[in-house]
Amino acid sequence: MELKIDIDSEVEFLVGLLNTPSPTGYHVEAIEYVRKAFAALNIPDMTLSITPKGALLIKWAGQTSENPIGLTAHVDTLGLMVKEIKRSGRLKCTTLGGILWGGIESEGVTVRTFDGRLYRGSVVPENTSVHVNRNIKSLERNEDTMEIRLDERTSSEKETRELGIEVGDFVFVDPRVEVTDSGFVRSRFLDDKASVANIYGAVQALHAAGLKPPRDTYILIANYEEVGHGGSAGFPPDLAELLAVDMGAIGKGQSGDEFSVSICVKDGGGPYHFDMNNKLRNLAQAHDIPHHVDIYVYYSSDGTAYWRAGGAAKVGLAGPGVDGSHAYERTHQDSLYHTTHLLARYILAE
Repeated sequence: MELKIDIDSEVEFLVGLLNTPSPTGYHVEAIEYVRKAFAALNIPDMTLSITPKGALLIKWAGQTSENPIGLTAHVDTLGLMVKEIKRSGRLKCTTLGGILWGGIESEGVTVRTFDGRLYRGSVVPENTSVHVNRNIKSLERNEDTMEIRLDERTSSEKETRELGIEVGDFVFVDPRVEVTDSGFVRSRFLDDKASVANIYGAVQALHAAGLKPPRDTYILIANYEEVGHGGSAGFPPDLAELLAVDMGAIGKGQSGDEFSVSICVKDGGGPYHFDMNNKLRNLAQAHDIPHHVDIYVYYSSDGTAYWRAGGAAKVGLAGPGVDGSHAYERTHQDSLYHTTHLLARYILAE
């Protein structure tokens, strides 16, 4: 049966999600954005709930409750948190996840205070000007050499604190989203919001076709993946299979690209389940879905977090190909389309 995937609607969902800040530890707005989008699909057999941890858990009742399956993608992203207010009034930050300091240099940010006030600023090296600092070009970019320059009239720790800014405040890095006429989507944090959009698009396509899952299907939109424990809790104990949906890493020595589905058979956590790896490959071949099989050495997913927490289900991993991971990322609508198609076929599979 042919499925109609509304890629325009999926990209619109993705752009809105990318523009909703959600660094690890700050998830409420992004989780609510996703919850509202799924609720608006008006699927009668679907229930949505928020876990104590703050993740979104969706249950789509199938034709049977035996051997339920799950899918997971994470809405949390990389980011920064205020570590120290300097004597200069500028901010020293600690990273949330593996963000690249060089990848966010000169980028705009928003500092959110504990009580909800928002202040703009930029990520800059200390003593930035090349006309003053002859060593600025060779300076190593790290937590000790980079700072937040606030767009406020402050030149002391006291003046910054009077703005309401304190240690522990979140710093949102501008995503800088752009969808090109040639079909590319450029933005920070496609990892892993592109995969959340894939799951949304797959559910939308199946519902539009009047289809429902053969088995109860659980979808966990996690909120702590970037620090290693997002998918570790939330699924029922009798889960039979879990498909983690996360970006396909692209680069030297990798098989994937920005136009197909990446199926990861092994990452830093070890091999994924043999049956799941084969199931995903067979589904892609059976439905003529462009795909590449890959291994990611410096990578781990919520599927691994689930296993390490004692999860007993078979686990696999697939997702859209994303270039420039943890920096200024890019994918193509073709990859989004084909990944969404594979997810839909997976949900329908017996």
